[in-house]
Amino acid sequence: MADSFRRYFFVSRSSLYTEFILGCLQMKLGLICSVGIWILSEAKLQAAQAHQNWKLSSELTERVTTVNPESVEQYSKLTTHREVRVSTRASDFAKGELNFDDLELSRPLPYRLGPIPILMAAPENFNPDLRLPPVLPEPPQNSSPPKTSTESGKPDAVLESSPPKTSTEPRTPDAVLESIDTDYHYESDNFGQTNFFLEPTIQFRLSNGNKIFFRTGFNYFGQRGVESITNFPLQIGWQGKIGQVTLQTAAGVDMFNRLPTAINLNAKVEAPISPPQVSTSGQLLSAVVLSGNLEQGPYKSNVRTLENQITAWRFGPDLFWQIDRNTSLFSSLRLGNYNDGNSDVQSFSRLERKFGQFSLAANLFTWSFDRDLERTSGYFSPPDFLVYNGEVAWEGDIANFLRCRLAANLGRQRLKGEFDNANTYQTRCTVKLSPNIEADLGYSFSNVRNQETGGSSYGSNSLTGQLRVKF
Repeated sequence: MADSFRRYFFVSRSSLYTEFILGCLQMKLGLICSVGIWILSEAKLQAAQAHQNWKLSSELTERVTTVNPESVEQYSKLTTHREVRVSTRASDFAKGELNFDDLELSRPLPYRLGPIPILMAAPENFNPDLRLPPVLPEPPQNSSPPKTSTESGKPDAVLESSPPKTSTEPRTPDAVLESIDTDYHYESDNFGQTNFFLEPTIQFRLSNGNKIFFRTGFNYFGQRGVESITNFPLQIGWQGKIGQVTLQTAAGVDMFNRLPTAINLNAKVEAPISPPQVSTSGQLLSAVVLSGNLEQGPYKSNVRTLENQITAWRFGPDLFWQIDRNTSLFSSLRLGNYNDGNSDVQSFSRLERKFGQFSLAANLFTWSFDRDLERTSGYFSPPDFLVYNGEVAWEGDIANFLRCRLAANLGRQRLKGEFDNANTYQTRCTVKLSPNIEADLGYSFSNVRNQETGGSSYGSNSLTGQLRVKF
C-alpha cells in the first residue's frame, strides 16, 4: 500500500519525466504567445466582477469536469462553473465522481467556500450591452455671438471655435479575462495502469455576456508492458444564453507523441423545467433542470485503447431536481457508439439528503455493452455491470481559509452475475489563498472495477486538485 501511495507524488517510470519535459518544451511556444497576447491586451481589458451567473452544471459551473459529490452539491447550490465532464469509468460513477460534460476524463469539480450568491434578478443583469448608459453632460454653449462686418451685416468670421466634444461614456471592452483554472488528476491501480492529466483552462467574458474558453495541457498514459503515450489537448469553446436556455459548444484536437491527431467536440443544451424557488436567505428551495449532451472524441481510457484509436459518440439527457432545501435528485443516461462497432448504455442516479454539515446519499449505476471487446480494443466493456452503494459524508470549515469534505461509500458491485463489495473512501480540502485564488486537493481509494481482473481484487488510488484564479 505504501508503494501505491508513493506513486501519487512521483511517477516511478523515468520515462514520464522525459515525456513531461518534452511536452513542456512543445507547449513553451504556445504559452509564450498566450502570455504575450495577455500582456498586450491588459491595457484594453478591465477587471471584471465575479458574476455568479446561475447555471446548473457541471458545472452547474465553472472540464466538469469527473457529477462528483461536489458536482451534485454544485447543482443543489446552482453555482457557476465552466464545465463538467462525463466519466465512462464505472468506479467514478459508483464513487459519485460523475461529470456530464466531457467524455472519458474523470475530473472532479471544485466545491466552493461559504454561501454563493445565486439567482440574480435575470440573466440580462450579466449583459453589459443591456445596461443603461450614463447620462451625458450638455454640450458647451458659445458665450458670445460671432463678430459681423459693419458694412455687409454678414458674419465675418467666428473668432473662437467650440472646444472639442468628448464623450464621457465608458467603452465596453470586447473581452474580459474572467478566470484561469488548472485541473490536476493522477490515477493508478494495482495492475500497473497510470493516467495523469494536467489541463489549464482560460475563460473570457465577451461584451455581450457570452463566454469563450481555451483549454490545453499535458496528459500521460502508462500501462505495464506497453510503451507510454503522451497527449496534448487543445480546445476552444463558447457558452451563451437564449432566454433561460443555456447553450455550450466546444471543439478541438488531441495531439499525441506517437499517434495520429484526433478531433474532439461536444455540445450541451440546458433549460429549467420549473422556475427555481429561493428563500429570503438565498438558499435554493426547489428547481427542475433538464439538459441534453452530445460528445465525440478519443476514448482516453488507457494506452491500449488509444493505440487502437478507439473513438466514441456519446449522447443523452441529465435531470436535476431540487426536491426541497435539503433533498436533491440527479439522474443521467448515456448512449454510446464506438468506431469498433460496439455500443453501450450507461445510467446513474443519486438521491441526497443533507443534515447540517452531514449528508446521506444513495447511488445506483448500471452499465452494459453490446459486446465485450476488452481483449481486442483494450477498454472495459462489461455486458452486465451494476454498482449500488450508500454514502455518508461530512463537510465543514476547519479554519476561515480551509474547508474539507470526508466521505465513505459502502455497497456492492455485480459483474457477469458475480457479486463483490464496492467501497470508496474520499477526502477533499479547499484552501482559500486570497479573495480571488482557491486551491483544491483530494485523495480517494476505491475497489470498484474499471477493468477485468479475473479472481484478483482490484484497487485504484487517485489524487486530484484544481487551482482557480478569478479576475
